[in-house]
Amino acid sequence: MVGIVEVSPRDGLQNERALLETGAKIELIERAVTAGATRIEAVSFVHPKLVPAMADAEAVMEGLHRASGVSYIGLVLNRRGYDRAVSAGVDEINVVVPASDGFAKANQNSTTEALTEVAEEVLSEAADRDLFASLTIATSFGCPFDGEVDPDRVVEVARRGAAAGAKEIAIADTIGVGVPTQVRTLLDGVRAVAPDALMRAHFHNTRNTGFANAVAALEWGVDWLDSSNGGIGGCPFAPAATGNIATEDLVYLLDRMGHPTGLDLDALLPIAGFLSDALGYRVPALLPRAGTFPG
Repeated sequence: MVGIVEVSPRDGLQNERALLETGAKIELIERAVTAGATRIEAVSFVHPKLVPAMADAEAVMEGLHRASGVSYIGLVLNRRGYDRAVSAGVDEINVVVPASDGFAKANQNSTTEALTEVAEEVLSEAADRDLFASLTIATSFGCPFDGEVDPDRVVEVARRGAAAGAKEIAIADTIGVGVPTQVRTLLDGVRAVAPDALMRAHFHNTRNTGFANAVAALEWGVDWLDSSNGGIGGCPFAPAATGNIATEDLVYLLDRMGHPTGLDLDALLPIAGFLSDALGYRVPALLPRAGTFPG
């Protein structure tokens, strides 16, 4: 069974114009839990001036009613973020390194090499603490500033991350340019250098290829797919990087293909309405509009 990591509370909300109150974020997370989510990227520990939507990360973690069997993930970019995440009591951390220097410069005024070194330190510290840590490699499929990204750059970041202690490696199509052939190439490359790590993939549907890529990853044998309730989100540091693949649409697709996810569509569908009301526009997910089949 392929697992789904719910990212709407973090990657979803971080790119929205409307800033939700802490209570609304907590409600979103708890609605996802009710629908069966067992891994949720709940918050990110980044500079509040750069990503105002994530400024209340500690308050969100403190206010959650932690459900048994659910892992709450905090995204971190550096050692300061890691220390905040540990203090807030997350169950996992997700460390992000861009595979392209252009994005590293725009996002953190740094380079892939320098951020890989930071990630190695954080991943090693997490391993010493026995805290589950993922490494997400951003712009694995293409960069809004540098264009095409050499797969060897992605593979090398994965190799170093796994050696430092990452238990899971995620390839991320940050700007939604990827196609299924890239998915297979990158997953093969990462598996070769990180044979013991769980494999995860993060797709955006910016150019309407996200679900094709998800199926390609599924058929390859990926362990986890990221998706976002309502299809909300994107990256504030990448121009036009809209549209995470929608959890509702992904679950419908996988269910119809005979791949159970453990998520309940009847419980998932109302979340889109909740988000539409909270954000002030109709969210992109299509299943809440069309309905399930058979009805």
